[in-house]
Amino acid sequence: MKTSIQIGKVMGIPIKIHISFLLVLVLFPYVFSIDTEFGFADVASAPLRYALALTLTILLFSCVLLHELGHSWVAMRYGIKIRSITLILLGGIAAMDEVPRDPHAEMRISIAGPLVSLTIGVLCYLAYLGLGSHNIVQIPTISYISRFLGSIAYINIALFVFNLIPAFPMDGGRVLRAWYAGRISYLLATRKAVYIGKMFAIAMGVFGLLFASPWLILIAFFIYIGASEEEKYTEMSVTLEGIKVRDLMTREIAYVQDNRSISELLRLMFEKKHLGYPVVDQFTGKIVGIVTFTDIRGVPMSEHGNVLVREVMAKKVSFIPEDADALDALKMMSTENVGQLLVQDNESITGIVSRTDLTRSIEVLGYREQ
Repeated sequence: MKTSIQIGKVMGIPIKIHISFLLVLVLFPYVFSIDTEFGFADVASAPLRYALALTLTILLFSCVLLHELGHSWVAMRYGIKIRSITLILLGGIAAMDEVPRDPHAEMRISIAGPLVSLTIGVLCYLAYLGLGSHNIVQIPTISYISRFLGSIAYINIALFVFNLIPAFPMDGGRVLRAWYAGRISYLLATRKAVYIGKMFAIAMGVFGLLFASPWLILIAFFIYIGASEEEKYTEMSVTLEGIKVRDLMTREIAYVQDNRSISELLRLMFEKKHLGYPVVDQFTGKIVGIVTFTDIRGVPMSEHGNVLVREVMAKKVSFIPEDADALDALKMMSTENVGQLLVQDNESITGIVSRTDLTRSIEVLGYREQ
């Protein structure tokens, strides 16, 4: 979601559009402009036809936003922070700080979005019937409104049904996981829901190939990858449960002055065997950045003696308390897209923890909940 831009806020939640959403503004209006059932293929004027199709597209994704706001509103009632809602090519994603372990909470949060879609669909259908029951649809403006209502009603009811397919990580899959979690361990519940989700994804992909449907193939790919990532995240969160940052951090920190060359840095890396180092100002001694092996990989070997650390280092430095949970460190690394965190205790630096430290700990500890 790094390639997203914020377009506003609702309920204090940043609303963003992903770069893939630009395809929506081109593809969907085109589809609606040539569709005879839910679109406007019969409108003679091309500018009006595309304007109506674009309006329907915007209305549709406004409904998707309301769907995600439904999830978010219920999640916020449980004290869960929503970092953002992002509209993408295939719908929307509400980025929550955490997924509740309480099966009842996850069930209610998961079902809230589809219920919003169903409510919109039913209300629009009733309004559509109300307009159709009067002999006023011959008026062009009313006719277009009636068509908007009918299309939005159909699409939202279809979204309600589709989202409740028990294919993790879709809403239906999360409802299924919550149902399992009320009966077996959380990790096992996740694995069962993920397995079912992957089976649905494979079946969807096969149907997509048989009937030459790129949309089904794309959705199947999204479900399969999403299910795999959710399983991996759950396994990590269960494994790191109860472990503090102080238990994993490296206490002996090697600092690098910002005026050192890449050659000198590589010698230090070879000696200390770490891939990331805090950078300090050569005059003040204050931390001014972080440099990692990834930062220097693009520097030609012939330039290693000339390029300085300050020229390649990342200037953003992230800090975390040493009594923070290891899982919080993993979340922060993911959210801020960094590989190392400096560890603090009463504002003094006591260590450094890396993504490698966390992944190695997961490998060593194994998945404790079966």
